[in-house]
This record gives sequence, C-alpha cells and structure tokens, in this order.
Amino acid sequence: MLIERLAIIGLGLIGGSLARALRRPGQAQAQVGHISAFDLDEAALRQGLAAGVIDAYAPDLKAAVEGADVVVLATPPAATAALLREAGAALKPGAVLTDVGSVKGRLAVAARAALGPHLPRFVPGHPIAGTERSGLAASFAELFAGRRVILTPLPETAIDARQGIAAMWRAAGAEVVTMAAGEHDRILAASSHLPHLLAYALVDCLAQRPESDAIFSSAAGGFADFTRIASSNPELWHDICVSNRAALLANLADFARHLEQTRQAIEDADGAALLDMLKRAKHARDEYAAKYAHKSASARP
Repeated sequence: MLIERLAIIGLGLIGGSLARALRRPGQAQAQVGHISAFDLDEAALRQGLAAGVIDAYAPDLKAAVEGADVVVLATPPAATAALLREAGAALKPGAVLTDVGSVKGRLAVAARAALGPHLPRFVPGHPIAGTERSGLAASFAELFAGRRVILTPLPETAIDARQGIAAMWRAAGAEVVTMAAGEHDRILAASSHLPHLLAYALVDCLAQRPESDAIFSSAAGGFADFTRIASSNPELWHDICVSNRAALLANLADFARHLEQTRQAIEDADGAALLDMLKRAKHARDEYAAKYAHKSASARP
C-alpha cells in the first residue's frame, strides 16, 4: 500500500479527484488505506463520506491531520499559506505535507516562516489539471490521467518526501516533473494565469456593453471555446492573480505590446503584417496541438 493514512484539506475538485483516483476500481492494489478530510463546507464532507470518497471527516484541520502519513492542502493559494503553520503543528513525526496550488514562490517563503522543523517534509506540488467547474460534485477519478504534476521541492526538502509525493501522483495517473518555484511561476503565468485573466476580461468587457445580449446571443463555438475558462471559480483566480502578480504583470505587459502591434497593423491597413501574425499564430498553435495538447488540455468527465 502506498499510503496508510491520507488527510485531504479541501474536498473540492482537486482534493476529491485525488481521493477518487487513489481509490479507483480496477487497480492492482489499494493505494491508500484510510482517507480523512476537512473542509469548511460540511455538506461536501457528508457527501464525500456517503459516496465513499473519504472514510471520515474531522471537525477541524488539526483533527484531520493528526495521525496522517501524508497531508494534502487542496486549498486556494491564499488559504494554503495561512494553513501551513496549523497543519505543520499537527503533523506526526515523519509525515509528509504537500499542496496543489498554482503559485509557488510566495508559498516557499510562507513555508519557511511557518513549518520550522517540519520544513524538510514539505513538498510543494501543482497538478496541471482541472475543469471550469468546482466542488466535490465536479470531481472524478480520471482528472489526472495523463496530465502533468509539477513538483517544486525546496532545497531543504527531504529526498524520500519528494519521492513519496511523486509516487502518489503517479498512482493517480499523472506524469511528474520537477522545477524551481520561480521557473514554475513564470511559466504558469504565461500558459495558465494570463489566458484565464484574458477570458474573464473579454467576457466582462462585452457584458458591460449596451448591446451585450445581442453579442452573446449571436456568439458561436469560437466564443464558447475561448471564454469557457471564465466560468472558473472567481475567488480562486483572484487569489492566483494576486499571489503571482509580478510574473502575471510581466506577461500582461508583453501581451499588451503585441496587441498594440496588431491594432496598429489593422489601423494602418497593413495586411501583410496582419497576415504574417495570423500565419505565425496558426503554425505555433498547430505545432502545440500536435505535440502537447493531449497532455495539457483541461480534462473533463
């Protein structure tokens, strides 16, 4: 058995899907013995218990963590940083603590301030998987199948702790890679945080126009595809944007310059420049789809 006792803090899409993945039918052997959980939404905990996603739920974080071999903080970035000290104080000797957040630089700073002697047992992680839906009801065992999980261990992180968390994610069906926290935040700002922000901004812009109803009623598949992620959890994406603001601002500035060049080409009726941009984009998108889209596209049940 991979993990005797697992504690999941935050039984939403990611936490619930991880529990389901480690318990999915047809596995050669059980990956986890006992799963406890804590969430501020007690209804989700009751639902998880009734569905067999978890074995027990606790009245508070401390009770959920006590006795666990592995603790997963499946909470938004701001909440994760705040919970580190409380979770660390309840860890048993040798237990491993990890997270699922999409911003790692600020988390590393918070971990060093909060975890003390437990710091070597902390393995920051980020599953690159999800949908625009949230909550336990949206979770499913195949969410991580074929997806990438990025681990950003600290220099202090113990090798066996890192290996254990990598094994957990592989058991859930994921491909595991490792990189530095700063590199992770720069890459994710471009590949995930900027696209989400642009989708939200476009929908908000159009929704505030007097003719918004006519715009939305005339929208076709392209609009739906581009803006799907604007249906994601606003509170979560607020936390991500604030937590990774330096890298996000750099990407916004770069995109603004590129967008201004495109606007200028249209204003100048510079068809050659506009066509070159469109061709470059199509070529890059086609190459991406051929090489990577099967790994990085959002999973859906």
